[in-house]
Amino acid sequence: MITTTEVAWLVERPGANRLAAKEKELMSSAPNSKCIFANAIAEHLEVVRQLIEQQGVLEAIARAMTAALRTRNKILWCGNGGSAGDSQHLAAEIVGRFRRERRGLASVALTTDTSILTSVANDYGFEAVFSRQVEALGAPGDLLVGISTSGKSRNVLAALETARSQGMVTVAFTGEGGSEMAALADHLFAVASSEPARIQEAHMLAGHMLCDWIELDWVHTQSGDKATSEASQTEGAELNWARPQGKATLNGFKTPLHF
Repeated sequence: MITTTEVAWLVERPGANRLAAKEKELMSSAPNSKCIFANAIAEHLEVVRQLIEQQGVLEAIARAMTAALRTRNKILWCGNGGSAGDSQHLAAEIVGRFRRERRGLASVALTTDTSILTSVANDYGFEAVFSRQVEALGAPGDLLVGISTSGKSRNVLAALETARSQGMVTVAFTGEGGSEMAALADHLFAVASSEPARIQEAHMLAGHMLCDWIELDWVHTQSGDKATSEASQTEGAELNWARPQGKATLNGFKTPLHF
């Protein structure tokens, strides 16, 4: 446990020293149910509870994503470490499916091609591994999600900057220290925590909710389009049947109909 002397030292020297004290406390005792499970669950529930206040932010992001997909644009994702895993996970949910059957939707994680990542890092530096891909693959109307729990990942910041210069919508997922990302993001989702694990858990919950919104919007839109299309085909068929010609083709069938 942290001693009284160490607490006084922290009060005098906040910021980075607070993280060092947190690490010391985490290393100070053998694992037990309270220090591992109970604390983690309590912290997780508190972070999740705070997401209630960010529903407006998440809805704005969801609407921006669906707007991009409706115009046949795509959603790009980038991040490092666990955030790279989140990028791949959420891109896969959109390309594959989340909960409903529907067509595949365009989404790409910029964290997966090792040849691109290593060649760009080798030639231009690690800071360019995502921005170079945004430059190559991004187009006006596309959307980029940059994920960084600290908000300070230079390669994610560079990707957001490049995306904005190319007319893309920019979304930032970060924690409570993500002020640098805010300046580059059209939409900022900042989790009220400095603990990377809790931030990542909130990011994934938010990502799943966004996938749910995207999928439901797409299914609903396609159902409406299908109904409109079927109505148009029926009207066209009736017109074809009414034509005084020796031959007619009923819409939707390739076989000619002989009168």
